[in-house]
Amino acid sequence: MRILVTYAVQGEFTELKFPGLIGEEEVQIGYLRTGIGKVKSAFYLAEAINQGRPDLVVNIGTAGTIRHRVGDILVCRRFIDRDMQKLNGLGVEWEIDSAELLAQKGYCLHWDGNGEGVCNTGDSFLTELLDVQGDVVDMEAYAQAMVCRAKEVPFISVKYVTDIIGQNSVKHWEDKLADARKGLGEFLEALGGVVRSAN
Repeated sequence: MRILVTYAVQGEFTELKFPGLIGEEEVQIGYLRTGIGKVKSAFYLAEAINQGRPDLVVNIGTAGTIRHRVGDILVCRRFIDRDMQKLNGLGVEWEIDSAELLAQKGYCLHWDGNGEGVCNTGDSFLTELLDVQGDVVDMEAYAQAMVCRAKEVPFISVKYVTDIIGQNSVKHWEDKLADARKGLGEFLEALGGVVRSAN
């Protein structure tokens, strides 16, 4: 099984320690730094999928929130594009749910963190408290979910809350990167893999 782990910036990189086998299948983990923003993220992920043909894409990283606490980890299978949401009246798609394909493959069904989250993606770093739909905000996940859906590759995102929007978000994000790496690594290792063991 081939798992591609995506992250936006080097400060979010976390080496994952999944068990070596799922059933009788060896797990190969690759990593992709996509850069910040939807365009870069979509471009580099599409290239990586074309070249490496992963069975699963796992996006890890940091996020802001208005509904949760710093240190919470949210597992996201639903994604909103807040930039396109503004054009809702024009019939533009702005929401993706990746749960169905994950369920079909039996991947990540036991991943839940501090709860099931909705990730709101846009090409801006939110620093002011706005009426934002969803649990966490980032700048890449929706674009990655869209690419994976087009390529028929299961996709899931795991976000560590580093900042509360409207409370000095940029500085909080920078200060919390080390905590995020540690928290994400421990969380994903504790899950025991992509498929729940039969034991």
